[in-house]
Amino acid sequence: RLSCIRNNVWLACCGVVSAGLAVLSSFGLMLFCGVPFVVTVANAPFLILGVGVDDMFIMIASWEQSSRKKEKSNIKSLLAETYSEAALSVTITTLTDVLAFFIGTWTAFPSVRSFCLYTGTAFVFCYVYTMTFFGAVLVLNHKREEGNRHWLTCMRVAVDKDQAENSCLYNACCIGSCSRQSSEPEGEHPMSIFFKKYYGPFVTNKWVKLLLVLLYGAYLGGSIYGCTQIREGIDLRNLANDDSYVIPYYDDDEKYFSTYGPRVMVVITERVDYWNETVRHGIESCAQNLE
Repeated sequence: RLSCIRNNVWLACCGVVSAGLAVLSSFGLMLFCGVPFVVTVANAPFLILGVGVDDMFIMIASWEQSSRKKEKSNIKSLLAETYSEAALSVTITTLTDVLAFFIGTWTAFPSVRSFCLYTGTAFVFCYVYTMTFFGAVLVLNHKREEGNRHWLTCMRVAVDKDQAENSCLYNACCIGSCSRQSSEPEGEHPMSIFFKKYYGPFVTNKWVKLLLVLLYGAYLGGSIYGCTQIREGIDLRNLANDDSYVIPYYDDDEKYFSTYGPRVMVVITERVDYWNETVRHGIESCAQNLE
């Protein structure tokens, strides 16, 4: 927003910090419990950031809707209504993510098991911080707005007749606009107006709905065809621990033996008297015949 009071920069930053705290808490707990840290776990913070920011947007949207409906209500009722609107969707998304990753801990691959443990636990912490830490940040930000304080310096922004003599740049930075008007809480957000008045009626038109069904059918058909073309394969080095003997083995195998075909092995399953010279000659003769 252009208003220096209604600007929510710090609110967005705290939403990212909330996701970062979840990652730190999860990694700290798992390392304390002795769960091995593998290279695939380094991708977990990006997943947590995506879910954490999504939860942040849901919370902010619910808070602003509650604020518009109850402009003169106290903070407790605003926060209660925000949680009643946002907590359900946040809880469902968290439960599905946590369930998916904890099911992944049943795999036989230790590295995948570690990744799922780290990420699933991080989702739990992300939910806890969203419901506690970020809710408190919403209240503090609301108090700042009620006090007519600047978003960056938190200094009170006074609106009086003397400001008419200030420059346009000063008014834009310290008041919110060049029109020298007070930064009062505005009405509905332009994006909400767009979806309500334009996008919603457009999508619900019967011809548009028919077109969307046809497009979805084409998309579904293309997806099914793509699934039939998938070739299974994975680099086994990514599934091993960092100190595993498997990694240098596959490195050397790729470096020195990748140009050769599959190796042939002969296994003798019966008991063999290796001290018998005749038996040894027989084994060597068998090997030469196979070569």
